[in-house]
Parts: sequence; structure tokens; C-alpha cells
Amino acid sequence: MRPIKQIHGDKAPHWVGDGFFVKTLINYVDDQPGFNYSHTDPFLLFDYGEPTTFAPNPDYQIQPHGIGKHPHKGFETVTLAYSGEISHADSIGGRGDILEGDVQWMTAGRGILHEEFHSESFGQRGGVFSMVQMWVNLPSAHKLTDPKYQFIKRGEMPIIELMDNRGADSQDAVAKDAFAQNTDKQTVIGQVAIIAGDWHGVTGSAVTFTPVNMWDIALHTAGTTTLQVPCTHNTLLLVQEGQVLVNGTSISAGNLIQFAAPIEPSIDSQPVPLSGAATDTIELTYSTDNDEHALAKLLLLSGEPIGEPVAGHGPFVMNTQDELRQTFRDYQTGNFGY
Repeated sequence: MRPIKQIHGDKAPHWVGDGFFVKTLINYVDDQPGFNYSHTDPFLLFDYGEPTTFAPNPDYQIQPHGIGKHPHKGFETVTLAYSGEISHADSIGGRGDILEGDVQWMTAGRGILHEEFHSESFGQRGGVFSMVQMWVNLPSAHKLTDPKYQFIKRGEMPIIELMDNRGADSQDAVAKDAFAQNTDKQTVIGQVAIIAGDWHGVTGSAVTFTPVNMWDIALHTAGTTTLQVPCTHNTLLLVQEGQVLVNGTSISAGNLIQFAAPIEPSIDSQPVPLSGAATDTIELTYSTDNDEHALAKLLLLSGEPIGEPVAGHGPFVMNTQDELRQTFRDYQTGNFGY
């Protein structure tokens, strides 16, 4: 079982533009000894958008809520909508509305401009808005890749049922035998949508430059289930909604779990599928208590560390200060690369 190292959630929320009320739970520029980019690589930044209620916006056509045109270079932005809708447009022609459960995976690469606003439909009706956005680093070999846009609808993601496996690892012989005899009657306690990566041979929809798992998890029925993650990955888990026991520790919404450092792969090691032995387990236990309509939502992130130096400022993330200075010069002189 991968031990929990720290729980992060005490960050003060802030506004990004006037449409996104977020807590920044990962920021690669932070240099805390116990929690810095070496512990989250390849994930550079993670903004958790707390559920926030917006009134209908009668001025949507002239002043939509969100953030206007801005640049990115050297990494990818990934946005998942939990509640509400986001309209995206960029300088390479990518455009679309991200509906509840959808994902936008934008590769900034050698340079892109984009904007993000509440969708026209959501802006007009208002309601609860909640999202997460993360920055995923690109290795030096792909920093200057062509920008691209992956729009992943919820219906395009593989959905896996999560089964209650209480008793499977019991030391009590009677309980273990009872579980073995009733494996065909296990209770479904939730589902996981595979956005990216691999789940026992089931591949997510997103195309990535380095090995990354991104699993959107929903638990709706009391029980215990086990996740398997590569032992060489940095691994993090957000509780987006509700409350759940993670490896026996109670975690509430808005908290990000940092798991212990991964095993460093040897030079001669080969990728091992999740069905192999080179995995760690994470145990999730969910109780509905007295509310049969309760739900817990979680987002698991794991990634093989890139292990390269990072030089970044604002919306640009490169490998050296010289590259970073050149990026600013290119942007200021209109030679940004898009």
C-alpha cells in the first residue's frame, strides 16, 4: 500500500479572472522541502475550483465571466468540468464548450493563445460552477511541439465499475473464504472514468507525451475498493466532493493527498502493465451514513517523473533561464510560434 505522506488543502482561495474561484493546491514555483515539483513531476500546477454559485449574467454578450486571451508555452493545460460549462477558444482554431464531465486537454507546446469563459448557456442561467485545471509538463524533446487541442467528451471515456472488495485481504479465514465464494455477487460501489493512462489494460482517451494516469472516480454506495498505481509514478489524489477513507485516513472535499515518493526505475527497467507486480495499492472506503443520496468524487493523478530542470515564470515553462528569456522576447515581438 502506498503510504500517505501529506494532506494539502489549507490554501486560501483566489479568483482567476472573474469566473474561476480556485485553491492552488500544486504550484511548481513553491520550494517547500516536503512538497515541491520533485514530488509532483510531471504535474506543474493544480487549481481546485470550489463549488461556487453564480447568478445569471444579463451582460454575458459584452462581459462574460472568465479570463480573456492569454499565452502559454512549454506544457499542457487540462481542464475538467464538474458543474457548469466552460467555453474555450484558442489561436489555432480550437473551440468548444466543455460540459459537465468533459475534459479539455490543450497542448501549448511552442506557443498558443487561448481564452476561457463560462459558456453562453451557463452564463444566462447561472448555477453552481466547479472545475479543476492542471498544468502537465512537457519533456525538453517536446517543449516546442505543435500546439493541439483534445476535446474529450464524457461519453468517449472508458467507464470501469468499482467493486466492493471488503474481505478480499482479510486475515480472518472465514471472511476470506466467504469473499472467495461470492465474487460473482460483489456490489458495485462506484465508477471510474479513464481520462488518460491505463487501467488493467483499458486505455484512456487522452494522448500524452509521458506516462500519465488521470482517473475520475465517483463512489455512490458504501464499501471498499482498491486502486493500483505504478510504483514508479508520483501519485496524488483529490477529494473533490464528499468524504472518504483513503488508506484508513478520513479525507474531506477540497483536500489533495500527496503519497510517498515512488520507487526510482532502474536504467534497464521496462514499462510494466498494471496487471504486473510493479504497482502500489490505494484503498478507498466509502460510507453513505444516513444519506443514501450522498456521493464522493475523487480525481487520481499519477505520472512518471520527467526529471528535467524547470525554468518558468507566469504562463511559460521551459528548461533553462535562457530559453525562458527568449520566450518572453518572442512573445513581446510577435514571434511567439502560433
